[in-house]
Amino acid sequence: GILYVIDTGFCKLKVYNSRIGMDALQITPISQANANQRAGRAGRTGPGLCYRMYSERMYREEMMENTIPEIQRTNLANVVLLLKSLGIENLLEFDFMDAPPEDTILTAMYQLWMLGALDYAGQLTGLGRKMVEFPLDPALCKMLLAAEMMECTNEVLTIVSMLSIPSIFFRPKDREQESDTAREKFFVPESDHLTLLHVYQQWQHNQFSNEWCSDHFLNCKGLRKVREVRSQLVDVLNKLHIPITSCATQWDIVRKSICAAYFHNAARMKGLIEYTHLRTGQPLFLHPTSALYGLGYTPDYIVYHELVMTTKAYMQCVTAAEGSWLAELGPMFFSIKESNSSRLDRLKKEREAKKKMEAEYNDNLIRKQQQQKGLVKKIATLQSTKSKIIEIGQPKLKTKKFKNNNK
Repeated sequence: GILYVIDTGFCKLKVYNSRIGMDALQITPISQANANQRAGRAGRTGPGLCYRMYSERMYREEMMENTIPEIQRTNLANVVLLLKSLGIENLLEFDFMDAPPEDTILTAMYQLWMLGALDYAGQLTGLGRKMVEFPLDPALCKMLLAAEMMECTNEVLTIVSMLSIPSIFFRPKDREQESDTAREKFFVPESDHLTLLHVYQQWQHNQFSNEWCSDHFLNCKGLRKVREVRSQLVDVLNKLHIPITSCATQWDIVRKSICAAYFHNAARMKGLIEYTHLRTGQPLFLHPTSALYGLGYTPDYIVYHELVMTTKAYMQCVTAAEGSWLAELGPMFFSIKESNSSRLDRLKKEREAKKKMEAEYNDNLIRKQQQQKGLVKKIATLQSTKSKIIEIGQPKLKTKKFKNNNK
């Protein structure tokens, strides 16, 4: 029943910045295809008008024909992991329909290397092959596989399922204070991830009640979706023969498994709600809805799930971390400064790491050369054993006739 449409000529587009690893909603001019689609909205069931707030010259000369493909403005870590599992080695020369920027592909490979899915030579590791089996972001896959080692799979399963859907909290306009008070009841001071775990456990304790959800301003449909996702992930774990273990109330182990997946998203305290990214130095801020926001004190180190850029760079889903955990789980970035260690010791460690990297790269080159030699031999044997094929028009091969002596 829409008769009139006002087209401003702009839209909000989600764009991934590979340099800082952050998604941002940018206001960008629409494409000609978008403009035609908006005009088509007016008067579907009857006569209608579309008022365009831009000139015909802008439409013809300044607007692109089609919208920028999503593969060119999104994080490609999942795509790169899938292509590597299919045996595609040189991704920069892969024939994409809409080729993404090289920086985005290289950043994705770097992220996978950090998580242990790729080795120094860019080949898929054993951990990476397990990660391919999960329909999740690589960092969430790493969290689940780290939980296997730390024996807290049951708790991390719930957290990963909760992170796979939009927010389960809702905040009605006329009952904002009530909903905020209800949300605070679930807060776990050290972590937003553990807050999500606490919500699910309380819902489970109350027999998955719809009334309990509405009383506590929780999205019941969202929680049911979480339960479905969780059951699917349990099936994948069973397929990989990974046991489902629980750490009961020892939630520090859960925090450490979260840190194992997101150590590259670590930040250090600068002010009461302000942090600095440990690798890039970018200023980051706690979101007002975070469980750590109103504590009165802030942990020295934190890891976050993702960044959202509005007026500031806000961290979403934050967990407090120990400095020793970062050094243990992310040794390629962090180390503990020891008073007895000298500059020579550090240089010695760096040289050893460099030798290990070169050895892995050389082993990979030798493996490739052997594979190529094997292919050449196979081709040569196939060419040498040519089968005799009778073509149309050729005389038939003479066959000997044997007499039947039984007559």
